[in-house]
Amino acid sequence: MSLLQLRNHIPIAAPANREPADGTESDLRVSVGFEPAWYHQRCGVDFSEPWHKDPTYRHGTLKKMKVELARAFPTVSCWDLSYKDDLATLSGCYGAYVVPQVFGMRLLYAKDRWPELNPETKLSLDEIETLKIEELLQAPFVEELFKQMDVIESKWGKIHGYLNWQGVLNNAFHLRGQDLFLDMMERPEGVHAVFSKICEVMIRLAMMVQRRQRESGFTINQFSVSNCVVNMISPQMYRAFVFPYDRRIALRFERFGLHTCNWNVNPYVQAFQELPNLGYLDMGMESDLPKVRTLFPETRRAVMYWPTKLQDAPLEELKNDMERIYRELAPCDVVMADIQATTPDKRVNELLEICRKLL
Repeated sequence: MSLLQLRNHIPIAAPANREPADGTESDLRVSVGFEPAWYHQRCGVDFSEPWHKDPTYRHGTLKKMKVELARAFPTVSCWDLSYKDDLATLSGCYGAYVVPQVFGMRLLYAKDRWPELNPETKLSLDEIETLKIEELLQAPFVEELFKQMDVIESKWGKIHGYLNWQGVLNNAFHLRGQDLFLDMMERPEGVHAVFSKICEVMIRLAMMVQRRQRESGFTINQFSVSNCVVNMISPQMYRAFVFPYDRRIALRFERFGLHTCNWNVNPYVQAFQELPNLGYLDMGMESDLPKVRTLFPETRRAVMYWPTKLQDAPLEELKNDMERIYRELAPCDVVMADIQATTPDKRVNELLEICRKLL
């Protein structure tokens, strides 16, 4: 039986995420996304707190942004103006910091970027250990999130969207900062207790949210783990501290994916192979792409490409990179996320054309 795959998905004005693959994906599928400053300069969108907390305000800005995307990049089919569901959405809300807010962290918002964590709210290991899961799942932030869903359903029916849940390692890093890596060496049992608590909160809250979405008519049963700081720990530490919780999450959802950012996945692939139902795996260009294709034949694979290189590299270099990705990893996605506001539309369209010609 084939794995239930995920493909890369970059919602409008949101960090990269994943969505169910449907079998229509091309062998070199480009997933394009832009930093908030791009929309702020083009469309005057303000990404301050109301954008993340007011579904009606967000709906109006998404409509405006989608029109601009369709105008600037007419060959990208995912910005179909006749499709309205993605305007009444949770995608992009709170950026990458849904789970930290459950634990009481506060965000700093801005007009032209995604929110950032307030560093003054960092928690100690002991503070996290004392928190009770049931109380966390009834926190004011959770109530706020469900009120958003109530508003979306009352106005538009279907509660569309993919929240960015991150992963156990990422969320622990958000709560503890770089002290987390000292914790792993000095208090491993405490780290496991905290990781287990974070993992259970992630699973239970995601299941609560997705059940509410399914009741509204939006089909969703998935979890994509983001391990953006995985290269800050060894493969041995990944297996000891993170793998058990990635595996626990994978077993609880119909579709499961693993995001590693733009890192070299070579040291971790043996452990990744042991994750059940791995329907998505992304990596950086330094990874051994042919090896990954051999080891994960049924997994939807993706390469995270550099937005700075898209903007600055000679066109021939981009062409060579796309040819290599197609030759060594296809069928796969090219994740062209966080395109900068200074990148010309012409360059983005040139990349899209390069990839089309390779098919």
